[in-house]
Amino acid sequence: QLQAVESGGGSVQTGGSLRLSCVISGYTGSRYCTGWFRMAPGKQREGVAAIGPDGRISYLDSVKGRFTLSKDNAKNTLYLQMNSLKPEDTAMYYCAARSRPIGWSLLLSPIYYNYWGQGTQVTVSS
Repeated sequence: QLQAVESGGGSVQTGGSLRLSCVISGYTGSRYCTGWFRMAPGKQREGVAAIGPDGRISYLDSVKGRFTLSKDNAKNTLYLQMNSLKPEDTAMYYCAARSRPIGWSLLLSPIYYNYWGQGTQVTVSS
């Protein structure tokens, strides 16, 4: 069974940077989709950045140019480099995966992912 374990959250001031990591295990195939999602208090979970098996990446508009998703296939690890952080980026960040490919336009939709990590908190203070 596919599992995801996140690390790297923390507290920073506005303009700071953090890098999140997610180790994917329990899956030997290469056609899975994986990404980062977040949920702030009182808000719905939203997709931040995700990558499909073809390597195409989709970003939430509000993080484009500030966040970078990367994947190390040898280490089965997904990274999210977050720069120029803003208070509105404060949320619990989750790594998620699904074992089958989906269309690029659906990559940021949480409902299509069936394996979730426990989450890591990111807090940005002004």
